[in-house]
Amino acid sequence: MMSVQIKLIAGSILLTGMIGLAGCSSNNEAGNSESQATAPTETAVTATSEPEVSPASTPAATAPAATSSPTETDKDSTSSNSQNSDKQLKELLELAKKGKVPGVKYAAHTGLIDEVEADWGKPDQQESAGKGIYATYTDKHVVFGFNKGSLIFDVRSSDSALQKLTLKQIEATLGKPDDTKVNGEDKIYTYQANDQYQLKFIIPSSTGTVDHISVFSEQDSFNNMAG
Repeated sequence: MMSVQIKLIAGSILLTGMIGLAGCSSNNEAGNSESQATAPTETAVTATSEPEVSPASTPAATAPAATSSPTETDKDSTSSNSQNSDKQLKELLELAKKGKVPGVKYAAHTGLIDEVEADWGKPDQQESAGKGIYATYTDKHVVFGFNKGSLIFDVRSSDSALQKLTLKQIEATLGKPDDTKVNGEDKIYTYQANDQYQLKFIIPSSTGTVDHISVFSEQDSFNNMAG
């Protein structure tokens, strides 16, 4: 009798233990399922932690500001300078055919130094040179060469507008000179304007640009009325 009761008690304890184990297992599975449902995945965190950069906002996608080409600007400037010097040199040649330089009404072969002095006053300097006498008017940047008969045979100008000219520009418009001479450090490039006059460009080697020009009537330089 006692043995039967003990068996019944042991069976009851065993059954209770089995039911408890089953309950714990069920709770653990439910907890794991809830944890999996609520925890964010690693992929989701990675995707949202760094915002994607729009291609439109990258430096490569930004259009550069339009700028003018320095090369084109330089070409335009060179072309403009070339046109200006070409026009200037053609005007010098036309004036030389009349014995004149720009801005001076007195011409070689026809003008008299007496007329110049009556209009401009006495020259700042006057001296004999070569086959004639030369009168310098400093403020006007002009020198007149005249013979003993007071006839002007040489009109020189050192106006600043002339002193930008180079031999390259001169030859581009007027061609090669008819004659070239060297006087000290100066080179003298002579063009025969017509039968009466020569147009000369005097260029020092130290600058490479015109120092002054001369419109020269050679035949009048010999007429010194000696005696």
